[in-house]
Amino acid sequence: MNTRFLETFVTLAQLRSFRATAHALHATPAAISLRIKTLEEELQTELIDRGAKDFRLTAHAEYLLGHAKAVVDATRRLQSAARKDNAIRGRLRLGVIESVVHSWLAQYIRELNADHPELEIDLAVDMSNVLEKRLRARELDLVIQVEGVDSSDIVSEALAVYPLHWIARKGLIDTRKEGLNQRLLQRPILTFGRGTAPHRMIEEIVSKMANLAAVPLEQTRITCSPSVAAIVQLVKDGYGVAAIPSLFVSGFLDTGEFIELPVHPEPPPILVSMCFHANAAMMVHAAATAARLACAGYCAQVGPHYIKSLC
Repeated sequence: MNTRFLETFVTLAQLRSFRATAHALHATPAAISLRIKTLEEELQTELIDRGAKDFRLTAHAEYLLGHAKAVVDATRRLQSAARKDNAIRGRLRLGVIESVVHSWLAQYIRELNADHPELEIDLAVDMSNVLEKRLRARELDLVIQVEGVDSSDIVSEALAVYPLHWIARKGLIDTRKEGLNQRLLQRPILTFGRGTAPHRMIEEIVSKMANLAAVPLEQTRITCSPSVAAIVQLVKDGYGVAAIPSLFVSGFLDTGEFIELPVHPEPPPILVSMCFHANAAMMVHAAATAARLACAGYCAQVGPHYIKSLC
C-alpha cells in the first residue's frame, strides 16, 4: 500500500476539499481524486460519500481515519530517524557481570571507543539479578548477564556459553576415579554469588552427588562469592574446589598449578545474554551490534573449551 495515498486521505479528511488538498500536497485535484479512488480499491471500501451535497467521509472512512493517521505518523517518524546524523553519541549506561569483565569486556570497550568515539560509557559491574532490576527501572541501557529477561518490552539475545569445570589446586585432591566424588564433597565448593543461576545449579548437583555418595548433605559446604578474583585466590590457597569456567584460570592450568578434576557430573555451562529495551535509542542498538562482534571475535581467539559463541 502506498503511504502517500494514505497521507492524501488524511489531509483530505482534515481540509475537506479536493482543491485545498491538491494545493497542500502540490498536486492537481484530478491527481488527488485518482489517489483516493486507488486507495478505495485497495481497501475495498468507499471513503468519500459522493452522494452528499457537501464533502463528507463515509462512516467506514471515519473509522479507518485513525488507523491511517497512525501509519502516516509512523512513516514520518521512520523518515525522520533515517535522516538523523549517523554519528553515535551520548552516554551509554552499560552493566555487565564479572564473568564478562574477566573475558571480552576490554575488547568490547576498545571496539566501542574506536567505532564510536563520541559515545561516553558509564560502566556498572554487578550480579545478574541487580543488573536486571536496574535495566527494568531504566537505570541501565544495556546489560550483559546470565540468561535473559522474561519481558515482552526487553530484547534478550544469547551471546556465549561459558563451560564450567571442577577446578582445584594440583595435589589438593587424589584424582583417582574411585571415591573421587566423596573426596570432592569433603572440601568446600566455591561458586558464584548466592541466589545466582550458577549457585542454584551447584546446589542441585551437590545434593545429588551427596545422595549418591551416601554423604550427609549437612556435611557439604558451598562457599559463594560474586568475585571471580576471590574465588581464584581461594583455589590458589588450597581452600576448596571451584565450579567455574576454566577460562578464568587458563594460565594456572597451563602451568600445571591448577587442574580440572574429572568429576561427573560436570556443572552446566553459564549462558550469557545481552538485554536492552525494545524501544532503546540508536546508540544502544549500535552498542549491541558491537557487543555481538566483540564477543564472537573473542570466542574465535580463545576456543570452544573455554567459551563458545552463540552470535
